[in-house]
Amino acid sequence: MAATSPITPAPPRAKATGEAPSAVERPAVVGLVLAAGGGRRLGGRPKALLDHGGRPLVERAVRAARAGGCAPAVHVVLGAAAERVRERADLAGCVVADNPDWATGMGSSLRAGLASVRDAPRGGPGPGGSPSGPGASAVLVLLVDQPGVGAEAVARVVRAHRAGAGLVAAAYEGRRGHPVLFARQHWARVAALAHGDRGARDFLRAHAAELTLVECADVASCADIDTPADLRLLDPDR
Repeated sequence: MAATSPITPAPPRAKATGEAPSAVERPAVVGLVLAAGGGRRLGGRPKALLDHGGRPLVERAVRAARAGGCAPAVHVVLGAAAERVRERADLAGCVVADNPDWATGMGSSLRAGLASVRDAPRGGPGPGGSPSGPGASAVLVLLVDQPGVGAEAVARVVRAHRAGAGLVAAAYEGRRGHPVLFARQHWARVAALAHGDRGARDFLRAHAAELTLVECADVASCADIDTPADLRLLDPDR
């Protein structure tokens, strides 16, 4: 595992007179689900709408982000069949960003998602508002077509960030995968290097010495749904 430099935690928020004591606020991590893919090798079936237990697959990624410790206002990037996804999927409490350039690859969706998180006002549509934009310390990226990545993998990556790591990725038998977490200071550079279908790979390669890998193979699978043969991964009992 690559070593990381500890991040000095922010001081506790000053409390107004008479405010009840509470635990020191933890850094807010915003979940970002990339769900724009058109499923070209699946015969043009948008991945966000693939059936998983009777519901659109995108809902599973949102649940995993929230249950794993991300803020309730998960950001979701849509592209292929965006209107159908909005109509069919329960994205209540999410911030939905459209990527009209989704066909150019994952890079455009990552840029759209980071811009959505960066520009969101503090206090999202979740219960009571949730830190986003100016209130977020990091963004955690999930891919919609990896149903084997659940809340425990998210939680492990989030815990590594809260322990001081600014660049974290889940690992599967030592191999880097998703989710991937980027602390705020990395967002601009990640977006600048996100092109084509490479997503954040160029950034992660350039910053390999700073990357903390968190082993998740015992609780998750990073297998993608790309071809008809992969649809077996949608079996919720698998």
